[in-house]
Amino acid sequence: MNGLSTTGLDVAIGDRVITRSMDLVVEPGAFWGLLGANGAGKTTLLRHLAGLLTPESGTVQLDGRNLPNWPRRRLARHLGMMQQHADYVFDASVLEVALTGRHPYLGPWQRENAQDRALALQALETVDLAAFAQRRVTSLSGGEARRLAFAALQVQDPDVFLLDEPTNHLDFRHQVSVMRAVGDRVYGNGRLAVAALHDVNLAATYCSHVLLLFGDGEWRAGTAPELLNTENLERLYQCPVTAVDTPDGRRFHPAFSRLAS
Repeated sequence: MNGLSTTGLDVAIGDRVITRSMDLVVEPGAFWGLLGANGAGKTTLLRHLAGLLTPESGTVQLDGRNLPNWPRRRLARHLGMMQQHADYVFDASVLEVALTGRHPYLGPWQRENAQDRALALQALETVDLAAFAQRRVTSLSGGEARRLAFAALQVQDPDVFLLDEPTNHLDFRHQVSVMRAVGDRVYGNGRLAVAALHDVNLAATYCSHVLLLFGDGEWRAGTAPELLNTENLERLYQCPVTAVDTPDGRRFHPAFSRLAS
């Protein structure tokens, strides 16, 4: 798999331009953090990268092939997206929802086998939901529902992971477990990931690269150490930022003294 790329990609929401002339190559072995203020268009861009929306102009390619030219079932074996919201309407079990990740690999009327169930149970174990396998999904908390959505994506096991706020509603421990699991797939197994994140420090900790959306069509892409600095972050969030050097690397927080002045 050569990766995901865009050429001349223009993305807009109504009259608002999200990206202008984006030429980007996301290669296997890279974990990209997608950062921007609320409303900057992170979700919209991810949906374009997943082939769920048609760009104003330009192309998105997977392995050198335009996304619309991929058969949908085959595309789902290589590219998967964790949506921002996980609202379960049907009263299925947690295990049944996790098993939906195997659907791209099943033929018509084919049922999941023992190996599929083992993969699903293993994924549930990684998000601390194995004990809930027979629980109804409508009884889950918001954080549990997010972890289940991530488990289903792990069961799908694509080459490309697109994640829309994967740590939303999660406590510290589960934020770490999800980001570490993505990192294991990327750095250990040569997959690639793009995750929309609100926590800059999660990006600084786990991401090799970042894509910054400034909300006016301008964007910047590069390595995390190169782009995560106070100048870029203050422009990105329109907020004073302080950098702090820690034993784990440089981290960032709002500059409260300047906020108060």
